[in-house]
Amino acid sequence: MLLQIITDKDCHGILLDIGMPVMHRNNRFNCRIIALDGKILLIRPKLWLANDGNYREMRHFIPWERPTHVEEYYLPRMIANVQGSHKVPIGDAVISTPDTCIGAETCEELFTPDSPHNAMGLNGVEIFTNSSGSHHSLRKLDTRISLIQEATRKNGGVYLYSNQQGCDGDRLYYDGCAMIIINGQIIAQGTQFSLNDVEVITAIVDIEEVRAYRFAPSRGLQSIRAPTYQRIETPFSLSGDEDFDLHISPSKVITARIHAPEEEIALGPACWLWDYLRRSKAAGFLIPLSGGIDSCSTAALVFSMCRIVMAALKEGNAEVKADVQRIAGAYEAEGWVPATAQELCNRILHTVYMGMASQSSKETRSRAERLAKDIGAYHTDMNIDTVFHAEKELLTQATGFTPNFKVHGGTVSENLALQNIQARTRMVTAYYFAQMLPTVRKRPGGGGLLVLGSGNVDECLRGYLTKYDCSSADINPIGSISKTDLKRFIRWGQKEFDLPILEEFLDATPTAELEPITSDYVQSDEADMGMTYAELSIFGRLRKEAKLGPYGMFQRLLHEWKDQYSPAEVAVKVKRFHHFYAINRHKMTTMTPAYHAEGYSPDDNRFDLRPFLYPPFFESWSFKKIDELVQKLEAKGST
Repeated sequence: MLLQIITDKDCHGILLDIGMPVMHRNNRFNCRIIALDGKILLIRPKLWLANDGNYREMRHFIPWERPTHVEEYYLPRMIANVQGSHKVPIGDAVISTPDTCIGAETCEELFTPDSPHNAMGLNGVEIFTNSSGSHHSLRKLDTRISLIQEATRKNGGVYLYSNQQGCDGDRLYYDGCAMIIINGQIIAQGTQFSLNDVEVITAIVDIEEVRAYRFAPSRGLQSIRAPTYQRIETPFSLSGDEDFDLHISPSKVITARIHAPEEEIALGPACWLWDYLRRSKAAGFLIPLSGGIDSCSTAALVFSMCRIVMAALKEGNAEVKADVQRIAGAYEAEGWVPATAQELCNRILHTVYMGMASQSSKETRSRAERLAKDIGAYHTDMNIDTVFHAEKELLTQATGFTPNFKVHGGTVSENLALQNIQARTRMVTAYYFAQMLPTVRKRPGGGGLLVLGSGNVDECLRGYLTKYDCSSADINPIGSISKTDLKRFIRWGQKEFDLPILEEFLDATPTAELEPITSDYVQSDEADMGMTYAELSIFGRLRKEAKLGPYGMFQRLLHEWKDQYSPAEVAVKVKRFHHFYAINRHKMTTMTPAYHAEGYSPDDNRFDLRPFLYPPFFESWSFKKIDELVQKLEAKGST
């Protein structure tokens, strides 16, 4: 592939920066190949590897741990024949042209404290390239832009940043947003969320602006002590032949385009869903639609996906058009495309309301039906009482014991078991319908449907879900998004998507509807959990992002909640969270692969590695320290 790229005449006259793995001395390195007119100028290995969070780069590569060191690399025969030589430099070097100096860094190196661009800039490098594989997280783009701006604000320079765009077959979505920045100011920015495979941005810069920016004597004194880089020289010039061209002017400074979090939710997971759907060759999606805000959010994301696809069709994206016709138009006339997002949604999205006669309310059933109608989904409404009672009766037939719900005098164990039967019945039913609905609708062209889960990050962290219920699915677009952010997304979508029905989901009390409704009892999620969703988000961030255990979390919240709760009340909440976090931790080992969107996601596939069996927290040292501190504070009168 490298040979095809560098020998392609269309790529000549361009200084190329190409990423690829390279074997050198029996070791694998993640490298940039700097090439020009069919010849390799430099192989630049990555110095610092991403090896935390979602990344395990050291499974595949080792870092080039010798800054400014350069060796000789012996080329494969096919490349050597084109190169005209058998060796090229490999190492931490820079490219020198008659008019400027160029250096490359890669992805993670930008995020490290001592980034290579610091030393390279002091050594006279004026243009930096960075080819990145940085995934999307909510509110992350602002941090990314700040890092790139700071890379050139202190030391000056032109920074060319490119980022992978699209899904890579896992939990991450790479959100693009290529940028060109000069002296800390943005002069070009690409799209952050797009269905296009290729996007090109360009800018015209005056390199003299960089030289003027670096005039400060203090910088000059530091540059004298900076490490010296080997310069690979080439006669190729990046500037034009003329000293001055009236028709060419430097690109203007622009303001960064940063989406609000609710827009990011509408765009990122939606693009991820489309990529997964088209690559899996499935016929569409199925959502168990409960009438609550979580499954509502998942349905709204599929509708957002359909809107994005329709926009791509209007822009003339041929690949998207071919995918739409294959997935949604198997029996239509050649050239068919949907006229609206609702029409596309009707072909792709299937929703199922699986109610119970005594547990499900008219309100949730009605909300689910009207939402499905407004977005165009193919909706099925049914009760699962017969399956539930058949399963319940098995225990009675085998043992003679009949379990009852709590409201009917049953124990906590009986109540939980009966709730779990319903929840797991819904999962089995969802997969059954996902397999059969394309056949029922006479649309078998793409196979079965992908079942979408709707468990949010807070419920996963707390374990407020049934193992192998409707949280078990093929993929989950909201699995690392908080309930708070989902509400913001739905409120935003109500106006943006022109869906007034969404207001009703915002006003509804979150409920699992797994227990019978009586005149004086309606099941409530927050009452069941003993904490609010807002509190769960705080616990999640303190646990993962702030790296706090029970005692550290308690100390932090004493300050943050001092106007709301007494120390004893804070202690109860912290203990309750860690108790349920520990006893439900095992559920995360079976959770559906979810779109990664939050820094406190409890996804243990790679991001949040932990034991799945904890010792009892009530016996722990940290809980004892909490009790001691509460006693001290109460003795001082801090109640």
